[in-house]
Amino acid sequence: MDLQLVSLEIGACLLGIAVLLVDLWTPAERKAQLGWWVAGGLVGVFCYSFTIFDQGTGTGATGYVKDSLAVYFQGYFVLSAVLVVLLTQSYATRIRSGISELYAFTCFALAGMSFAAGANSLVLLFVAVELITITFYVLTSFERHRLRSLEAGIKYLILGAASSAIMVFGIALIYGSTGALDFHGVARAANGLNDDSMMLLYQLGVLMTLGGLFFKLAAVPFQLWVPDVYQGAPTPVTTFLSTGSKAAGIVLILRLLADACPPLLGEAWLRQLLALMAAATILYGSLCALRQRNLKRLLGYSSIASAGFVLLGLVTLSDQGAQAVLFYLTTYVFGVVGAFTVISVVSEESSDEDISTLANLHQRSPLMATVLTLSIISLAGVPPLAGFIGKFALLSAAISSVAVHSVMPWVIGAALVGVVISFYYYFTVIREIFWGKGRFWAEEAPSTEPLPCPRAAEVVLLICLFGLIGLGLFPEPILFIAGEATEYLFSAN
Repeated sequence: MDLQLVSLEIGACLLGIAVLLVDLWTPAERKAQLGWWVAGGLVGVFCYSFTIFDQGTGTGATGYVKDSLAVYFQGYFVLSAVLVVLLTQSYATRIRSGISELYAFTCFALAGMSFAAGANSLVLLFVAVELITITFYVLTSFERHRLRSLEAGIKYLILGAASSAIMVFGIALIYGSTGALDFHGVARAANGLNDDSMMLLYQLGVLMTLGGLFFKLAAVPFQLWVPDVYQGAPTPVTTFLSTGSKAAGIVLILRLLADACPPLLGEAWLRQLLALMAAATILYGSLCALRQRNLKRLLGYSSIASAGFVLLGLVTLSDQGAQAVLFYLTTYVFGVVGAFTVISVVSEESSDEDISTLANLHQRSPLMATVLTLSIISLAGVPPLAGFIGKFALLSAAISSVAVHSVMPWVIGAALVGVVISFYYYFTVIREIFWGKGRFWAEEAPSTEPLPCPRAAEVVLLICLFGLIGLGLFPEPILFIAGEATEYLFSAN
């Protein structure tokens, strides 16, 4: 393999190792500032990697491909990682030790996600998933002095190991039935299968492999880990799980379906299964979020519902649906990161993550109140913000495929019901920001003292504010790039 193809992955790993080495000679009071250098380093590595791709040296290698789809997702992963690193820096006061290790493992997780973006074989798929999963085992339980963090790590470890076992078994079945490991080889071999028993093994292997990937996506019935892990993990880790880890699962599902499963794309049962999962995921996440008071658990269930909307785009099995998925993910990252950043700052001051801690936020910090409000409105899908365009693109792709796929009308109906439900629990947060009275049993009124916002958090909030408004008003450039990345993804089959 040409090492230039994996320059981003190598650069991310080297940057993580460099942070650990620099940490040895950095005074304790300055270790948090390493976040600025890590963020800049990640941007620099990605720019170098993109330059190589732009020169035309980034296509083709056994088990790995660096095409437009890979570059799009790698850019997405770098954006998520940079925002998470800056959020980690503002979160540093809550971490007793090991802030540099948190930066380093974020870089290692990014390397795994980048491999996932270009995975073109079952072996690299497994390696990428395991690299991501193992790093998140460490990250979720990073605050070892907190029982909730340890509980989150253990739950993620046990359920993640179970999903990995299912995925490995599925890969074994695919290899046993086709004799190939690269995606295109699997597709060619599957097209030539005449034995019904071997075709059944191939189909079962694909389903089991997809099941392992749906764990990353947090789709029903693989969503049980989300609420507890989201609540217990450090807020920057929760943010990265909700954006980077989920997107890694999505790109692997796209590549597996488009490149390794052409013989199954015409099967009605596959589309019906995806449709059932999409509807169940949207409704489950939306209904469970209704009664949540903990902000991170609320966003956890919201993340499950968003996974259902992603599946709505995948159900179409079309280039338009894939384009909508990519754009929705891009809009989603700004809304989620903006919301989690505010939650991080507020919870650090109050040592609580209850929704009542947002009372009087519009007086205490107009910037945080504005970004959180716009983030929530965007996640709800209210125009003219980015989230509305993302959900509209998904629904448009689904509506366009109604004539072809009979299952689409009731999936679209479930999606619309989920949108209506989301208005309630999302606007509960907004009500607390502007009209909240705190906990009803509290003897004192909510504080009106100014709430300081760390410099790194301010940068993250301004980036998210720009993204939410910019993608809402001018979505065409990203839609065009997403269209280029997904062109002929499914139509070529």
